Amino acid sequence: MAYNYFSYLCFGWAFVGIVTRILMIVFGERWNRWEMERAYTQKKPIWVIVISIISVIVVVFTWYQVFNLEVAYSWIIAMLTTLTLVKIAILTFNYDQFRVFASNTLNNPEKKMLLNSIVFVLSLVFIVLGIFVY
Repeated sequence: MAYNYFSYLCFGWAFVGIVTRILMIVFGERWNRWEMERAYTQKKPIWVIVISIISVIVVVFTWYQVFNLEVAYSWIIAMLTTLTLVKIAILTFNYDQFRVFASNTLNNPEKKMLLNSIVFVLSLVFIVLGIFVY
């Protein structure tokens, strides 16, 4: 079962990416308001710290699996997972700057479309990795 860890990680990431993009499109401005008024409130919410801790645990566990399971190309998903720590670090340590970025992205149709497109394409890549590589 642990051998499938990398495919589960890929499918989980793809699921979150695709579902959030669909919700952003379907709810439009309501999604923007929800993100800025509920998810990314003026004062840093406690979930940011919780998600930061969980993210670090996932990255460490993923690298542990890379070195202990001998799954071909597992380092690819480990590197991608590690890159999420960049967002987590900004969210944790520069929360106000992240809020400005989020607001600018959500309120600029071109930036929002670019973000959605990149996340959707990456989600498809994760699905392909989960099916054909892991």
